[in-house]
Amino acid sequence: MNRKKYKVGILRETKTPPDRRVPLTPSHATDLLREYPNVELKIQSSDLRCFTDEEYRNSGLSVVNDIDDCDILIGVKEVHIPTLIPEKTYLFFSHTTKEQSYNRKLLQEIVKKKITLLDYEYLTDRNNIRLVAFGRWAGIVGAYNGLRAWGERFGTFYLKPAHECHDLKELLGHLGQLKLPVMKILITGGGRVAHGALETFSALNLKVVTPDEFITKSFNEPVICQIDADNYVKRIDRSGFNFQHFFNNPKLYESTFRPYIRVTDLYIPCHYWDPDSPAFMTKEDMKAGDFRMKVIADVSCDIKGPVPSTLRASTIANPFYGYDPLTCKETAAFEPSGITVIAVDNLPGELPRDASEDFGKLLLEKVFPSLFGEDREGIIERATIAENGKLTRSYAYLQDYLEGK
Repeated sequence: MNRKKYKVGILRETKTPPDRRVPLTPSHATDLLREYPNVELKIQSSDLRCFTDEEYRNSGLSVVNDIDDCDILIGVKEVHIPTLIPEKTYLFFSHTTKEQSYNRKLLQEIVKKKITLLDYEYLTDRNNIRLVAFGRWAGIVGAYNGLRAWGERFGTFYLKPAHECHDLKELLGHLGQLKLPVMKILITGGGRVAHGALETFSALNLKVVTPDEFITKSFNEPVICQIDADNYVKRIDRSGFNFQHFFNNPKLYESTFRPYIRVTDLYIPCHYWDPDSPAFMTKEDMKAGDFRMKVIADVSCDIKGPVPSTLRASTIANPFYGYDPLTCKETAAFEPSGITVIAVDNLPGELPRDASEDFGKLLLEKVFPSLFGEDREGIIERATIAENGKLTRSYAYLQDYLEGK
């Protein structure tokens, strides 16, 4: 048994705009201390969290301002660069491994300060299945925001913002009496995010149709369709489709998405996208006379990536903006000639208590046995991006990005 002592700090979130989620709720934190006597835990004081300092104190936990003496620092979103403490181990979503230009300085500072960086996104099992994620909640809120935007764009109904709902039960309750017009709703993706979106739409009892029906048939009621990669890409050499081959060799595929853009009214991208994958649509596609989409609730939120209208991330406070397909520029959110875009990149933050409950449970079950015990499955090793002032072997491909090349 690993008897090494660990001093762990739960970080206050420092990214702007602020995120109210927590990696561990008060109940999860007490479970951690009970299950791992070798762990000492401190909660960094915060007036922004969805769980208050008082809730942590009432659970018998130590709430402090200074966590400099902790070895492992656990947060949710990217850490504000000036607050990084040298030679510590950090665990958070870094958003660096796709060479995101906006986080290059973050990774540079992590390497400079000899910080060990673990990224939630790469905590996987031996089959490369992610162990912890907020994806379900991104899908739930993203789909809700798509409906909210539709109602506001056409003036047909009003939905209370998700972040003003107490919890998921209240959010779904607002959908119970909603009546949608005849329309076609499309979800791309087959993972946690897409299933979260379907969870939201289940409250509306919509007719679910097949991809072929969605493309070729007309309906006298609102319908919904979910498609995965086997429906929106194909191999350039026309060989049969294989999911693993696609994920390993995205450059060998081309998009087959165009038939969907002609018939979809509300589009909700919930897919994982590799920068080497084909785009779902081009600017030229969106200029075409047969382009039909009026609202795109881009849960995946790949900026200037597979969906050209996703020009930037929006915020929980201001989730909507418009895209003019003719000029390819941003416009007013509900401009009749444009497309209404929702591209909030921290959607689970709109239902922070529910999302944090799910996330902390997964950390306790799937990750902490390896983090505070023996990493026999290589879970921690696979998620370690940088260590001792260097990129680890699995992430050496980031060297040019790190150097600003």
